[in-house]
Formats: sequence, structure tokens, C-alpha cells
Amino acid sequence: MQSTVMKNLQTLHLLPFLALACFFVKISGSISLHPVLTGPVMAYIGSRVDFRCITPDSLLPVTYELMGDGGVLIATVADLQGDQPASFYLKVTATLKGSYHCRATTGGSTGVSNSIKLTVVIPASNTIVTSEPFPPVAYEGSRIVLNCSVTKGSHLSYTWFFNRKEVTSSTSPLFHRTGNKLVMGMVTPEQAGYFSCMAWSTVQDTRRFSSSSEVKVTVKVYVSKPRISFSTSKVGDIHLGNVTCWSIRGSLPVNFSLLLDNKELRSVTATESLAAWFPVHVVPGLDMGVARCRVNTEVQELISEPVPLEVVPVGGDVKVEVEYLYRADSKLAAAILSCRLSRGTFPEVSWLLNNSVLPSEKHVDSHIQAVPSHYTLTDHGQILVLAKFSPEDSGYYRCRARNSYDDSGPWVESAAVLVRVTAHAHFATSSEQNDTSSTEWDVQNQVHRPTQHPIQTQ
Repeated sequence: MQSTVMKNLQTLHLLPFLALACFFVKISGSISLHPVLTGPVMAYIGSRVDFRCITPDSLLPVTYELMGDGGVLIATVADLQGDQPASFYLKVTATLKGSYHCRATTGGSTGVSNSIKLTVVIPASNTIVTSEPFPPVAYEGSRIVLNCSVTKGSHLSYTWFFNRKEVTSSTSPLFHRTGNKLVMGMVTPEQAGYFSCMAWSTVQDTRRFSSSSEVKVTVKVYVSKPRISFSTSKVGDIHLGNVTCWSIRGSLPVNFSLLLDNKELRSVTATESLAAWFPVHVVPGLDMGVARCRVNTEVQELISEPVPLEVVPVGGDVKVEVEYLYRADSKLAAAILSCRLSRGTFPEVSWLLNNSVLPSEKHVDSHIQAVPSHYTLTDHGQILVLAKFSPEDSGYYRCRARNSYDDSGPWVESAAVLVRVTAHAHFATSSEQNDTSSTEWDVQNQVHRPTQHPIQTQ
């Protein structure tokens, strides 16, 4: 009986403790957990990331589990104090990308946190510029596409450089950027140069990039229609001819050919200038045929206008013709004296005033050449322009001509023409008859029609 009484007393002493335990159990079962997961959304491969999970206002020990896609358990951390975050340190690999959440457990309650999607970023490496076409050589007006290519890399942005200057929106009319491409739709010579690119990515405040080496873009210019000229010279008793072929524009190299009567005589590849020279045999007075220049590139073939390979010696009649130019107020503006030759392919012309030779006898190397005083010579010296009038410009004008390739040859002279400047800036002229008589008239009463001044082929 005494034993039974002792057991009852012990039970009575335990009741408060049992009630208190049941109370705590009930409280524990009613706890609502709301864990919060923090961490990065992007990370470079090979780096380390830190996910943290905490249950606010938790006073009890909590067990945290970091879960991956599909509920895969990544790691477990216990918080024995109940108010500290659990940290999960992970090394980033390619397989670490995906969504993460944490699960918190205390007593009989469990809570699930928010989800964070982690993106794994691969830095760019081995960046190069490739092109379409390859190599990047094209004619003006064509399309060139440059690609910024990498061996590895993800989530990349691209920056282009032209002659080591960044291609920005201010240069966008010439360049169109799309993705990793730089597109030039209608290339011009101004777009030729050196191009490079940089592939880069940014995670938080960290940027990683990879730059390419420079690539030269060549824009070829279409060659223009070739031109042709023919000249001759004399060395001793031998006459040497020279045909010059040239183009105004075009990209080197080009091939020039000399055609004689439509048959190719010889050709040469020009690599330093858009010109070629061909020596030819000539005999004065003999028609050697018709020459043309032909220019060839990989995409073009053009032929010049024809020029006869004939050296006609200067001879026959030579005369001076005078034409007057008037201003809108009918005042005389200028007088044009032309030296007309009956024949002569390569004449050298000089002018005389009162039997004195005017300056600059050699005019064969320039189309327009100014001389001192009030004179201007054009058309290789065959036209003399009197643009200003003074008494000293009055007198007898004549021209003379000889073969330009023979400095020792004889001159063929014209008759003299009197050009007299009056006090009122009027001209009076006459043709000299046997150098003994002349007739003057007021040119303002004459009607002078414009005349054509043929230019001798040089």
C-alpha cells in the first residue's frame, strides 16, 4: 500500500512538467515558418557563390536545406540559436545553373523559401574576326559582313573598333551592328581599314573581356575607262614613239594592253601607278595604224578611244586668225589669236610681236600656260589670249611652227596681223601684205562669230 501511495505522489509531481511539455508541443506544431533565400542570379563559371537562408523571428533551432531543381538536396546547415542565417558556399560549374530554394525545419514545422534562378556565365576567350567574304576584300558597292567569333563565351556583348576607334552610333550610317556582326551594306573606299572587336560580359560589377587582333578590310575601286596619248621624239636620226595608257581611278594592280588595229601588241601589269608606257616604232609621214589601250582587272575589261599612230610633219600654210570677245555692255574684253596649221601632228608653236619672240617658246608639256605681261597661252601655245590692253600690246603678231620632236628643224611662219590698241581700248587689225601695206578698221563695227579651235593630239 505504501508503494502505491509513493507512485501516486510521483505522478502528481510530474503532471506540471508533462502539461508544460504538451504545451510546448502544441506551440511547436503551430509555428509557421517563412524562410528567405538570398544569393546571386548570375555568376562566372569557376567562381564561388554564397546562398543564405534565414527564418525571421525564429527563436528555436532550425535546420536549413538548400534544394536544387527537381528537389535535389544540395547541402544542409543547422542553426542552433534560431536567429542566424545559414550560408551555403558553392563553386560555380556549368551544371550549377538552375533554380534554388531552401527548406527550413524546426520542431514539427517546415517552410519553403522563395526561388532564385542562377545563370552561369562563361567569359569570352579566343576572340577573332571572321568575314564574309573571306578574306575581307570587295569592290565598292559590295557587302561585307564581319563576325566577332569566340571559342567560348556566353551572355556576351560586343564592341567594334575601326582604325582603333570605337564604332558608335555616330558612325552607324556607315556600319550596322547586329549581335556579333558588323554589317557594311554598300562599302566605300572610306570604309577600308583595320577592324577589331571585343567580346565582353558583366556580372555584378565585374567585367571580363577578350579582344581580337586587327583584320584589314580592303575596298577596291573600279577602274575608269582608260585614256590614251601618243608622243614622239627624235634621237639622232631615229624617231621614237611612245604610247601612254592611264586611268583616272582604280585599285592596283591592273593590266594594261596596247592594241594596234585591234590586235594586242604587248601588255604590262601596273602595280605602282595607274599608267603604262609602250614604245612603238614610227616613221614620219607613214600611217602606222590605230592604237587603243585596254585595261583588265578580275572583274572589268575596258578599252580607250582610238588614236592614230601617225606622225605628220609640220608644213603647208600657217596663218593667224583673230576673234574678239565683248562684255555685256559691248565693251571689248579680250582678243584671241589662233595659229592655224595646214598640217602637223606634233607642232611646237611660238608667237612673235614686231619680230620679237614672246616669252616661253616651249608649250608642249602643259595645256594652259601663263606668260608674263598681258598674255595667256593655251592649247599648247597655239592660242594667244590678249586679256588686258595697253599701247605696248599694239603691233604686228605672227606665229611660227615646227616639229616639236626636232629642235633643229626649220620654222614655218605665218603672215603678220596688225593688232592696234586705241586710247578707247578698241582694237584695229589688218593682215600684212608683203610687209609694206596695211589697212585698219574699227572692230566694234565688225561681227565676229565664235570659231572652233581644234586641239592637236599630243
